[in-house]
Amino acid sequence: MMDTMTPKSPIKDRIINALWNVDLAQTPVWKRALIQVIRLFYAVIRDLGDGQLTLRAMSLVYTTLLSLVPLLAVSFSVLKGFGVHNQVEPALLNILSFMGDQGVEIAGRIIGFVDNVKVGVLGSLGLALLLYTVISLLQKIETSFNYTWRVKSLRPASQRFSGYLSVVMIGPVLIFTALGLTTTMSSNAVTQELMAIEPFGTTLRVISRLIPYMMIIGAFTFIYIIVPNAKVKIRSALIGGFVSGILWETSGWIFAAFLVSSTKQAAIYSAFASLILFMFWLYLCWLILLIGASIAFYHQHPEHLATPRRNLRLSNRLKEKLTLQVAYLIGTHYYQERPAWTREALSKKLKVPMELVDSITQCLQHKALLTRSKEKPYGFVPTRPLEAIEIDTLLDAVRSDDEGPYLRPDRLAHDMPVENLVKELDKARSDALKGRTVKDLASGTGRHRSSRVD
Repeated sequence: MMDTMTPKSPIKDRIINALWNVDLAQTPVWKRALIQVIRLFYAVIRDLGDGQLTLRAMSLVYTTLLSLVPLLAVSFSVLKGFGVHNQVEPALLNILSFMGDQGVEIAGRIIGFVDNVKVGVLGSLGLALLLYTVISLLQKIETSFNYTWRVKSLRPASQRFSGYLSVVMIGPVLIFTALGLTTTMSSNAVTQELMAIEPFGTTLRVISRLIPYMMIIGAFTFIYIIVPNAKVKIRSALIGGFVSGILWETSGWIFAAFLVSSTKQAAIYSAFASLILFMFWLYLCWLILLIGASIAFYHQHPEHLATPRRNLRLSNRLKEKLTLQVAYLIGTHYYQERPAWTREALSKKLKVPMELVDSITQCLQHKALLTRSKEKPYGFVPTRPLEAIEIDTLLDAVRSDDEGPYLRPDRLAHDMPVENLVKELDKARSDALKGRTVKDLASGTGRHRSSRVD
């Protein structure tokens, strides 16, 4: 019989063994840091290979093309109120400068479209549709970032609306104000005099060359902090922003070199050449932004680097043990009146990805055994006294998870030998756990005493 399974790559197996079959606690600090960095980049490349990041980048390209003119029209109207609307076209030209004449053509067409949009004469319905188009783009961006951060829910509708409008209204003003200050400082008479004096001249020239990098890194860091529906640490966002900022500037050089060296695309695509290049550039920009978000996530949650796979499936044995561990930790803090465990804290304590913790806590919430605390940051607390939650009930909850109305054990074929064996197994487990509760587990008063939780 032929083996239809996909053959394993010995090189890939060696890499995985070298990176994951090692006890980091027993390795030197420098080697541990190196392994973590390699694991991080392996995880990012793995996510790229899975296709989700590239697929979401392509989706954002399509949404951007639909929303770009409405977004610039709203931003243009806001900037006009502050008297800095004349900087929109120079900013676009600067962003698209690496595309040469095609960048000038694209910027001119975009500004032409924006000029033709008269926000004041759109009426209530037209203005509502304009804002909806802009907000839908921002929501699509948040959804893509939430995927990277393993968050399945968007912000509440009220927070989304106010947050998105703040970005649209305040963001352009801050960006163009920063650009204006940078230009003013570089052309200031005092700055020009200082540049004539060494070593101030060399220092200022170096700083002026670093300013574009610093601005793009700062912008990306800001995006990584505010866009995902998760609490992002500044250090992690800064590392993601640094990597993506370097990639952004480097890709601009490469793209410009490609345009200079390649003259055949205009002959092949004719009038569509500018549009196709613009779409490819948008795709590259979104992909870089998502890669930086992925790096920020893995830096903040190194427990997701503990395995070479992204999508993990729990065996029944692991699911039951993880359920007992979650119940033990939550019950112990509740019993000792300590702060409730959050999903992030549970993930780090148990050294498993948050998706696995979520699968357990969501199941127990669905079975009304757990609920979220009222205080922020939100944690998990029992819905009833610990002595009223039996261990057998916990295990039944996870064993029956994902069973729907159309596929349950009682809908399977009834073979008496199998039915009798299943009943014997269930009875043996129930008898072994009879009377044992989460309070026994948390307080250590059961048959097997446990050590105190750190």
